[in-house]
Amino acid sequence: MDDHHQASTTPSTDDAPGDSSQLVRFSVTVPEDLLRAFDDRILRKGDVVNRSSTIRDLIRASLVEESQRTPEVEVIGSLTMIYDHHIGDLTRRLDEVQHDYTDEIVSTMHVHLDHHNCLEILALKGRGSRIYELADHLLGLRGVSHGKLACAATENSLGL
Repeated sequence: MDDHHQASTTPSTDDAPGDSSQLVRFSVTVPEDLLRAFDDRILRKGDVVNRSSTIRDLIRASLVEESQRTPEVEVIGSLTMIYDHHIGDLTRRLDEVQHDYTDEIVSTMHVHLDHHNCLEILALKGRGSRIYELADHLLGLRGVSHGKLACAATENSLGL
């Protein structure tokens, strides 16, 4: 494994009941204010014991969301992104990727949030594999600070 994926396996008894897998200890570097906000969220929820439990829950939720993708059927959806248009050539790269998916992008809306940040919302329709690929490309670009894809199958793909 490279430096970004090093982990140590540690036997533990604090995992979920009935889970026989060993826990793996890893470190994450985050800005202090982000960690403080994360800890505040944990305290507000009140039902989670610690950071590790919350991170495990977030990882599981992400994997479940990923498993519900439907690449073989027609989907409709929206992709919401917040990004800093001053970072490198991000605006050019966003446009370049979007031009490769003109058949899937039905409409876009662009909002200037402040001097640096923009909100962009894309209405999407097409084969799931293309929609998920587009979202992965855009959300993976450096400078995109937040993004979310919401999809649903269409009537045609559900056979209605």
